[in-house]
Amino acid sequence: MTHFIGRKKELALLDSLLEKASSSLVVVKGRRRIGKSRLIEEFGKTVPSGTTYVFSGTPPTDKTTLQSQLDEFGWQLGKALGQPAFKDDNWNDLFLRLAKSTRTGRVLILLDEISWMGSKDHTFLGKLKNAWDLEFKKNPKLILVLCGSVSTWIEKNILRSTGFLGRISLSLTIEELPIDDCAQFWLRQKKAVSAHEKFKVLTVTGGVPKYLEEIRPNQSAEANIRRLCFESSGLLFNEFDQIFSDLFSSRSKMYKEIVQCIADGSYEYEAIYKKLGVEKTGVISDYLEDLIKSGFVQRDYAWHLKTGKVSKLSTFRISDNYLRFYLKYIMPQQEKIRRGALDNVSLTLMPGWETLMGLQFENLVLNNRKKIHELLGIKPEEIVYDNPFFQHTTTRQAGCQIDYLIQTRFDTLYLCEIKFYRHPVTTQVIKDVEKKIERLECPRYFSHRPVLIHVNGVADEVLESQYFAHIIDFGQLLG
Repeated sequence: MTHFIGRKKELALLDSLLEKASSSLVVVKGRRRIGKSRLIEEFGKTVPSGTTYVFSGTPPTDKTTLQSQLDEFGWQLGKALGQPAFKDDNWNDLFLRLAKSTRTGRVLILLDEISWMGSKDHTFLGKLKNAWDLEFKKNPKLILVLCGSVSTWIEKNILRSTGFLGRISLSLTIEELPIDDCAQFWLRQKKAVSAHEKFKVLTVTGGVPKYLEEIRPNQSAEANIRRLCFESSGLLFNEFDQIFSDLFSSRSKMYKEIVQCIADGSYEYEAIYKKLGVEKTGVISDYLEDLIKSGFVQRDYAWHLKTGKVSKLSTFRISDNYLRFYLKYIMPQQEKIRRGALDNVSLTLMPGWETLMGLQFENLVLNNRKKIHELLGIKPEEIVYDNPFFQHTTTRQAGCQIDYLIQTRFDTLYLCEIKFYRHPVTTQVIKDVEKKIERLECPRYFSHRPVLIHVNGVADEVLESQYFAHIIDFGQLLG
């Protein structure tokens, strides 16, 4: 892509730093391919009379040494300054060289993949902190951005570090693009391509900009998915191993096993331990927390409807659409894909295809829940709690699971049923929702407002029944 899409809020926050009379230290984190460095570079283009310097760490390997990281930075620094590569053997010297070259004027410095950059020197962050205090911050027009994909490392070593306490002007977590921005990747064919076809692609890519940039608007959804996922040269065929090896290094095997356990739905702690075949320890909890911070997994808490307080009950689900699609369809078929054995197989005829697409669509809706609030006319301050909701079966109550439930302070429950069908939704959906409301344990004075979220329309009988308080065509968000 030659043009930049979305991120207006993030750019506005960065722009506000230009109004300060002092230097700024910024932290940016988020999953790989989410557009962190692209955001900063785009911001740099808008800075009046400014100079941007971009440096990036390289993925650590068995052969990576402290000197190899220093040499790489020294080469990048020399290139940026129009000089030969610097051969320093200490981060202090390299930081000082950079600081001397950026002492005046409007300057933006991006240190990308910061955890990789300092992976072989346990004193790296201390030296960077000192360089900020003693050198970089002396230029009141300088903005230093620390950026990385290993969110857990950034949380622990920078955001929660006493060394950086009080020094960070802005911390940004970059998430997937909202649905309305995603539509722009179909360029001039945005109006010609149906919402259903766009959603078929988005159920695989989610709102990850790098994946969306690979879309060819003149190709069908099936052709795009096949090219990206079911050809050995496809970006998304090879993406999974690279992501996990880069982010989690030698521990990637355990992370892979965990996400495989929850690939087909939502699971509580006990169920995950059981599927893994391991005893319950805090280690798995730590791994799950890492996956959450990295943007791949979501923890959904239940809550007590009567009090609005969060329950101890929670489930874990894969919130990253690409990751789940890879685990369900690409990984099990890797050898067949390499041999070209699936070249003539219809994707929609693969086992469980429709079920998975439904789960993937639910993810898209949940990742864009703020849009649902707007369409329902619910203000943020009115929401007591909202999440996918589940209720266990006991001797006193029946089990119940709701795709998405919103509780407001007006004692109103919005029960959202999410459907992704090729054809219009039939009246069966009314029976399904009625059963859920019947099983739902809540105070009698609560009101229930059923909401149907769909893409390809609803049958006339559903409309005529006037059963749903709101029927939302999610496709309208794609423009």
